[in-house]
Amino acid sequence: MKGRALMKIDLNYKRNLSQDNTATLDQLALDFDYQRDRNHYWNPEEFSLLWGTPLWHEASAAQRMILNHLFWVAYYAQIISAEIVTIFMNQTSAAALFSIKEFHTTCRMLDLESFQERAHIHAFREIGEKTEQALFGHSLFLKPLKTPYLEPMIYQNTSYWKQAVKGWLLRAFALLSSHHVFIGCQYFTVRGLRTLNGKMVQHKLGLGMRDYAEPNDAPIPTQISHHHFLDESYHFNSSILISKELVRLVPRPTNFEKFVVNQGVLGCQRDHFHFNSVVSGIFWYEPALFKDIYYLLRSPIFAMPHEEAMQMMERCFTKENEGMHRAYELHQEACVSYSSYAADLEFLSMKNRDMSVMKRSTLERHLAINKKAFNRFRNLSLWRSPQLGHVQQPGQNLLWGRS
Repeated sequence: MKGRALMKIDLNYKRNLSQDNTATLDQLALDFDYQRDRNHYWNPEEFSLLWGTPLWHEASAAQRMILNHLFWVAYYAQIISAEIVTIFMNQTSAAALFSIKEFHTTCRMLDLESFQERAHIHAFREIGEKTEQALFGHSLFLKPLKTPYLEPMIYQNTSYWKQAVKGWLLRAFALLSSHHVFIGCQYFTVRGLRTLNGKMVQHKLGLGMRDYAEPNDAPIPTQISHHHFLDESYHFNSSILISKELVRLVPRPTNFEKFVVNQGVLGCQRDHFHFNSVVSGIFWYEPALFKDIYYLLRSPIFAMPHEEAMQMMERCFTKENEGMHRAYELHQEACVSYSSYAADLEFLSMKNRDMSVMKRSTLERHLAINKKAFNRFRNLSLWRSPQLGHVQQPGQNLLWGRS
């Protein structure tokens, strides 16, 4: 048992090392030019911003193309946030694992993965910055880089105090994972669940490569999605091997260690409680997106007057539509996948193995939250301020007012 688990980890490490996509991703990021790739879809059509909503159905062909590009930017903005935490937690967990001589290859595997995550972040930011600069003249969905102690979900139902508590919990978990080998191993249960969520979408984003006889003819963002997924496949294998096999080689957990790990998985359920139809497959709190979607509708891409933008948002976010149903279906699919992943981890509570917290998120609850939040949003004095900017053609390099 011991030899088989360590052999699998060694094999996963060597295969990942042999196919490392870092140099390719760095070069693709350097070569990206939005003007060259702007007339191509970067993802399969259903992976477009607000796909299936009234905005999507009424958008022109050119606007749909831009919504497809913005899905890529917004989706990978969340991946950037998650991978910053991954880089840090890989190292804190490796600090505990390195105390066991047989686990040194595992630590080298995690070093390689952290190195790859930095290349992923660089590539995503390069494409995101160049794209949003071309479309808006500033960033919209792409957020500033942060430390690993801040809220991992970039659009969350949060507040100053919730963020402060989350920061202290992340600090505590990092300290514990660097000292307790069991907790260090079980960080990868949390990482595995989060990566499983990514696999639901990332595999499909990379499928755009199939539409091109020559891979190099594909838009650079599509190529990056493909190479990123190749790396992440090995990272997901790592999470399974460490959380389900390597953990059997360490002493049985104490009640305290089981409590800490269960709190980590419960935190993942809470982070992934909501779903949204702006970027399906990412479990953001939809009202937190209202402000940025308003700016998108008022931008030169759609050039909507204030009242028209408000009416469109009301139709997209407070009434059932195809995009909302698809987002909910992806959330339900995630609940089933997460439960399957956690089913054989006997040290997890039934609440965590069942994903019962996530399952309480329903379409009816989603609509009720959105309606209440949208009524507050519509009444904010900010939207009674002067008109935003001047209408110009999308693709121009411009700064339009936000006041």
